[in-house]
Amino acid sequence: MENKDQLMIGGHAFSSRFILGSGKYSLELVSAAVEKAGAEIITLALRRANTGGTDNILDYIPKGVTLLPNTSGARNAGEAVRIARLAREMGCGDFVKIEVIHDTRYLLPDNYETACATEVLAKEGFVVMPYMYPDLNAARDMQNAGAAAVMPLGSPIGSNKGICTREFIQILIDEIDLPVIVDAGIGRPSQACEAMEMGAAAVMANTAIATAGDIPAMAEAFKKAIEAGRAAYLSGMGRVLETGSAASSPLTGFLQE
Repeated sequence: MENKDQLMIGGHAFSSRFILGSGKYSLELVSAAVEKAGAEIITLALRRANTGGTDNILDYIPKGVTLLPNTSGARNAGEAVRIARLAREMGCGDFVKIEVIHDTRYLLPDNYETACATEVLAKEGFVVMPYMYPDLNAARDMQNAGAAAVMPLGSPIGSNKGICTREFIQILIDEIDLPVIVDAGIGRPSQACEAMEMGAAAVMANTAIATAGDIPAMAEAFKKAIEAGRAAYLSGMGRVLETGSAASSPLTGFLQE
């Protein structure tokens, strides 16, 4: 049965709303992400896609999966642009995840430099997906610069702390006319489900699955959680009462003689 609820990024359609992030890689992880979680996009750091070393992540990624090279290691827009161009020359395609980070403690993205890199690469025909701190003004700048999606962090990279920036991500979902993909910090399937219930277009994760006791089982759990969250969002979430209550059963009539 054809999936009509597809994820659209830069004119490309995907059936899965799970994206495997970069960082910890193994054949077991990549296989689980594709076979159990249904990933159709896999992120890779260019420094891992080497041509002469022993740890070439491209050897693990099956054909038919879209590569999403990131600009990990870039400290400014210029470096990010050079890494993206090199990835394209290496045959990694037109997709690129912009990461500009010069904070070495918390690995927080530099939104200004990210927007600058987005503008340059979008004009060169890249499908640009910037990793960002969830700020509405910055997201608008990236949208105007030609971003195909925005990827706000839920919490610091690799922390598994969940969606600490929930309220700010919700603002982006409500105000930005682009796919909002929650990236970084998602540590449990329930947190991925929460992101999808909020209206996120997709979720990216790596550490949560890579550090699990049973990698294939956790990958499958993420798939089910993302699908459940998406279905809940599309169905229309039940209302929330800020004050008072509403009885779920009638309180009158049942004691009449």
